[in-house]
Amino acid sequence: MARIEGVNLPAKKRIEYGLPYVFGLGLKTSRDILNKLKIDFNKRVKDLTNEEIGAIQKEVSQNYKCEGELRKEIMLNVKRLQEIGSYRGLRHKKGLPVRGQRTKTNARTRKGPRKAGSAVALKRAVTKK
Repeated sequence: MARIEGVNLPAKKRIEYGLPYVFGLGLKTSRDILNKLKIDFNKRVKDLTNEEIGAIQKEVSQNYKCEGELRKEIMLNVKRLQEIGSYRGLRHKKGLPVRGQRTKTNARTRKGPRKAGSAVALKRAVTKK
């Protein structure tokens, strides 16, 4: 089983599609790495030799930010935005969409499930006594 940057790659997948399981590596980056190392895209992860796995590991660790290092950088960027009090930082803090999406409807992914009782089902006319 190939293990790269602490991630076990799925053994039955082609290496081209197995590498993107590492956070920070996409399909394009995966293909770039394999082209550079002259490894066949169609090779399965389980069929890789130890030398090939070592070469991929070395290439990824030297030239790409991924997994813990990338997650830490993203977290620090968000924290910096919050500390300086920018609009984007406030949106992160409140758990609302950051990139200008509407929130009157939709935005359920960021806001979470609807709160029970917060929606006004029937607006009643105010009666004066």
